[in-house]
Amino acid sequence: MTTGEQSPMDDAAQPRDTAEPATPFTSVPIEITVSVGRARPLVRDLLKLAEGSVLTLDKRLEDPVELFVGDRLIGIGVLEVQESDGHNQLAVRLTEVVDLNVPR
Repeated sequence: MTTGEQSPMDDAAQPRDTAEPATPFTSVPIEITVSVGRARPLVRDLLKLAEGSVLTLDKRLEDPVELFVGDRLIGIGVLEVQESDGHNQLAVRLTEVVDLNVPR
């Protein structure tokens, strides 16, 4: 990220009320994976895929998506399009934050 660019977690995505003090660990970036669906093609169908092919997923556009850190589910959300610098950017609005203290 270059100077002046906005982090994906800036503004609305930032937690508003954090009671814990900042530590060196609070500035460590993590990768969040958003699962929008799964496909289960047969190997023969997978081998036929080429540029421009369409792989149908098991979810609809309006279905909730799952957010993961590693293999740990951390939240549920819905896809949104946000305009940034005149370009549309895909985003996720959180609708549920998973209680990480409850084993899954």
